[in-house]
Amino acid sequence: MRGKLILFPVSIGAEIEASLPAYNQAWLNRCHIFIVEEVRTARRNLIKMGYQHPMDEVTFLELNEHTREEEIADYLDPIERGEHIGLMSEAGLPCIADPGSLITRKAQLLGIEMVPLVGPSSLLLALMGSGFNGQNFAFAGYLPIDAAERQSRLRTMEQRIYKESQTQIIIEAPYRNDKLLKELSSKLQPTTLICVACDIMLPTQYLRTLPARQWGVLLDDADKPLSFHKRPAIFLLYR
Repeated sequence: MRGKLILFPVSIGAEIEASLPAYNQAWLNRCHIFIVEEVRTARRNLIKMGYQHPMDEVTFLELNEHTREEEIADYLDPIERGEHIGLMSEAGLPCIADPGSLITRKAQLLGIEMVPLVGPSSLLLALMGSGFNGQNFAFAGYLPIDAAERQSRLRTMEQRIYKESQTQIIIEAPYRNDKLLKELSSKLQPTTLICVACDIMLPTQYLRTLPARQWGVLLDDADKPLSFHKRPAIFLLYR
């Protein structure tokens, strides 16, 4: 009998009990092979999630943004021998803002059964709290590095906001958060709404929606300048 590919969410900062159902653990302990972004982080997450098997009995296969498709050619072979394989993200849900879709696409082509489990997504939690349209939204990932391309992408996104009522969701490397927010507040129309969702599910959580012009004022406040430097953040745009 074939095994299954199990898609394991991990915590994004809160206590495990607050973000992952106990049901996940039963599946967790049926896996001895895990496809992960980074082995050290995966080991920590497994221990945190109550994994019961010794780590030296676990096989870890790496899949990250540098992995080429030919490198994963045999990753799913154990499923044909009846073994279950777990797929884990670094944080949140596998395959959402995560390279795991490379393996799930392969599994779909092979007709392998998948078990996606319930867990937290910072993107969706941010959307829930933003006050923006949750029926029509797009996750755009990172903006281009080139300045002209970035500006073109922002114009396109803003057009979709106003013409299609489509919420736009973007992310940035944490050390560039402040630069991105400054750029958004100056390049977007003054009335375009920006939501910053930072440290979701942590005691330091910050979740606020303001027009672009007001973010500019907060960032330029000499007495108490706002900063999201090196903090995990989601940026959402709407009208």
